[in-house]
Amino acid sequence: MTRADIPDPRRSILVGLLGQGVKPSLSPEIHEREAVRQGIRYVYKIVDLAEHQVAPEHLRSLLDFAVELGFDGLNITHPIKQAMVGLMDRVSPEVEEIGALNTVLIADGIAVGHNTDVTGFGRAFREGLPGASLDEVVLLGAGGAGTAVAHALANLGAKRLLIFDPDGARAEALADATEKLSASLRSRKLGPTDVADALAGASGLVNATPVGMAAHPGLPVPAQLLRPGLWISDIVYRPLLTPLLSTASELGCRTLTGAGMAVHQAADTFELITGRPADREAMFRDFDEMVAAEADERARRTTPARENPAERNQ
Repeated sequence: MTRADIPDPRRSILVGLLGQGVKPSLSPEIHEREAVRQGIRYVYKIVDLAEHQVAPEHLRSLLDFAVELGFDGLNITHPIKQAMVGLMDRVSPEVEEIGALNTVLIADGIAVGHNTDVTGFGRAFREGLPGASLDEVVLLGAGGAGTAVAHALANLGAKRLLIFDPDGARAEALADATEKLSASLRSRKLGPTDVADALAGASGLVNATPVGMAAHPGLPVPAQLLRPGLWISDIVYRPLLTPLLSTASELGCRTLTGAGMAVHQAADTFELITGRPADREAMFRDFDEMVAAEADERARRTTPARENPAERNQ
């Protein structure tokens, strides 16, 4: 399904992003900038779904339209990474194992599901936290992103994985699934009252929940549960320095932002869709530039204009 080459330079690649709250996504520009570097005509559209549009029958219609309209691929994000799996004609072995996808390749009327969140997080972790202990890791979130992170941690060699999710059944199902991946891995779900004790003895913590995003401000765990010696990863990248990572840095913890996962999963998806190797260093530079521009814009909007003395009340 990957495209080893694009034989007709006049042909454009059409890609879409389906999910909720995706209008501010950086994915379109990340993909399109890389395509420009490679001389590919690449159009990336956003489909921001309302609450009533995430029902399976509507998702089926959207997929059918994407196939009929000639889309080459789709990115899939919250909250439909798991719901889309059953709509595929085929899925990769990784999606079969995980039960969640974030990429759909479309060719000859066939939709095939892939998951680049797993590879994206795995590569980001190896590059950003080399040598970090995986003896005991607390994972917050067992949704589509949390499921991908859990499988990535298993692939990285985690020995114990302790999973908390407000939906206890979902956390338990993920713990059962990941424990089957390796004979040396032990996984179990955490209840709300178990998290504090788990963090007291953990090597690291991964936040795979939306808490920390601009729309969901705050810390996913109380600050007093964090301590020096605990490495902390947050897959949120808007903002890049989440309250969790900011607090952890002040304590002297090793931290990993969501930038690495965001860029590597985008690069992996780009390569699946185009069949061409992505320039990851350039994509990281693009990402940093876009995030910095957003931060400057926020600062400009929130900083009061310099007062004109002539306009002051006398």
